[in-house]
Amino acid sequence: MSRCPTIKRTYKRLRYLFNGHVETIFAAKLRDAPLVEYERECVQMEDGGTVAIDTEVASPQQDLPADAPVLILLPGLTGGSHDAYVRHMVGAARSYGIRAVVFNSRGTSDSPVTSPQFYSASFTGDMREVVRLVRQRYPDSLLLAAGWSLGANILVRYLGEEGDKTPIEAAVSMCNPFNLVVADQNFHVGFNRIYDHNLANSLRAIYAKHAHLFEGLEGEYQPQLAARCRTIREFDDALTRCSFGWPSVDAYYAGSSSSLSIPHVKIPLLCIQAADDPIAPAGCIPYDAIRKNSHCLLAVTPAGGHLGWCSGPEAPLGAPWTDQAVVEFLTSVQPEYAK
Repeated sequence: MSRCPTIKRTYKRLRYLFNGHVETIFAAKLRDAPLVEYERECVQMEDGGTVAIDTEVASPQQDLPADAPVLILLPGLTGGSHDAYVRHMVGAARSYGIRAVVFNSRGTSDSPVTSPQFYSASFTGDMREVVRLVRQRYPDSLLLAAGWSLGANILVRYLGEEGDKTPIEAAVSMCNPFNLVVADQNFHVGFNRIYDHNLANSLRAIYAKHAHLFEGLEGEYQPQLAARCRTIREFDDALTRCSFGWPSVDAYYAGSSSSLSIPHVKIPLLCIQAADDPIAPAGCIPYDAIRKNSHCLLAVTPAGGHLGWCSGPEAPLGAPWTDQAVVEFLTSVQPEYAK
């Protein structure tokens, strides 16, 4: 904590971003997206699926040594390396001498889909293969990870499954829905239906590009429902839970919640949540489980929305407040990298 001054200070929202909805939408629509040039590598997974790994192409003045720490980034549902919040984190990492690698899940950020399976809140196989690949590519580097929203849920599940066997030394979870049953119920209340509808639109658009891969599949697949889904729940019921063998969408949500994984995390993990997050509500946060695990630290800001946190040093249109907190925490595990 002595090396993480940002999370010791109270987060104060800007006066005109007066609630979580306003801050969420403001960040999504108006936040600056810094220019980042990536080098993309499409990697085939063991089951024939493909993920895209984007690594920043730095200028000679910004180039990092081969053994620089590597930060694996997991964006949120339908998000990817193109998103402003991801680009800002890539830049923040570089400023601390950390190389960022963005893990784009199947079909996101224009990554190819080569098998009749996307990704899910519970599936950690792709993450495991990406970590293995990054470890092989940078054998002398400190490995770190950070995820947002659904990416945070996947990251925490992976850490819980791997325990002390993971090569990742420290990680950060942001805007994690944690309890997917509660998060799903929350989507169907008031203005939250707008987020549900917009995210379903994004899922439907990804599916439309690859619908031919799902034609004629046996089982309980509902391709017509996936093609016209109006909610995340409908998409998950039509496709996701079938792809990963869940008997029902409710069983999928209950069994995929990363709150179940917190007791098994064995590396330093910082969880950052906003109390007014409309998509990952405070009621999902597993306070007791985090408190009982000495490897975990929870920071709940009174405001910030979902993927917002616009009151940072570059307020209101620049980097999220969380960027500084993340790099401070991750470098604190190896003080020689801390500024």
